[in-house]
Amino acid sequence: MKVSGDWLEHPGTQTLCRVLEDAGHQALFVGGCVRNALMGVEVADIDIATDAVPEIVSALAETAGLRVVPTGIDHGTVTVIAGGVAHEVTTFRQDLQTDGRHAVVAFSTLVEEDAARRDFTMNALYADRTGAVMDPLGGLPDLQARRVRFVGEPGARIAEDYLRILRFFRFFAHYGNPDGGIDAEGLAACAANLDGIEALSRERIGAEMRKLLAAPDPAPAVASMAASGVLGIVLPGADARSLGPLVHLEGQCAPRWLRRLAVLGGQDVGDRLRLSRREVADLCRIRDETGNIHSPAALGFLLGDSLGADAVLARAAVLEQPLPEGWEAEVARGAAAEFPLRAADLMGRLQGPALGAALAAARARWLASNLTLTRAQLLG
Repeated sequence: MKVSGDWLEHPGTQTLCRVLEDAGHQALFVGGCVRNALMGVEVADIDIATDAVPEIVSALAETAGLRVVPTGIDHGTVTVIAGGVAHEVTTFRQDLQTDGRHAVVAFSTLVEEDAARRDFTMNALYADRTGAVMDPLGGLPDLQARRVRFVGEPGARIAEDYLRILRFFRFFAHYGNPDGGIDAEGLAACAANLDGIEALSRERIGAEMRKLLAAPDPAPAVASMAASGVLGIVLPGADARSLGPLVHLEGQCAPRWLRRLAVLGGQDVGDRLRLSRREVADLCRIRDETGNIHSPAALGFLLGDSLGADAVLARAAVLEQPLPEGWEAEVARGAAAEFPLRAADLMGRLQGPALGAALAAARARWLASNLTLTRAQLLG
């Protein structure tokens, strides 16, 4: 079996591989680029595994006129820029010691040892520069079945890095087969290692949740998270029941992870996922409107195009209601609208707090009218 694609045939990529091979070393594509190419998914990043140590990789690349950036040299990784393309080149490794967050590794010359330390079988696939696939752990059938399965014993893999619990659900959301169900052995191992999640930094947890919720349909994965107890640890108080209806209602709308997070709910979400202030504010605005009666046009005016659409979709999912007819055009109409009154319109009759209260009351009437009341009607 072979992989192919522009990423593989890129002159800079081929040059880098030849530089390593001509010096007697292996140069094997690994991980996401191989996995995605086999699944027909766009390849975004190119990772290369080699038996050459970082110093040799750097020396060979620089001699060939390629730019080297020591991005993770302590862990065996250097980034080589070839033909304008960044390649992460990492020496084969084996784990000597792990604590659930960090690993002490040793370099290896064996691809089998490198494969054995990876998280999922679909990520332990390699390919040479011609595209010929190497499968040292027998992970190809799992990938073909879209089965996300841990390498070796799931509990042992998780204990090496507890973030793999969240990666398990994230990979199922993006690459798994929901009709085939989530891997039962992996799910049981995640449920048995819940305490390890508490040791993870909230930045790492937040990054994983963003990626998971950005999947085309994260609902089956999040439902499994809830069933295993993982969701309750990550987001106490979250409820996954509205996520499936939301994904259905989204239709052709682009996935937005924050919109999906809004229907999950939960306590202290901003702190637990290390959201930015802007993200927390937007999340609160969407959530607040799920229990409000503002029309789609009013939501467009209050929140703008994107957040207005998010609020319409989230409210329909949470309340289990159909979307209003023509809601997208209405949100756009509201986003482009201007409130017809100005403070100057009322200054002759009111001032101070009374003026502010009158403007607020008029604005509320205008919103309740679905943005139809004119300036004359508001002043009458």
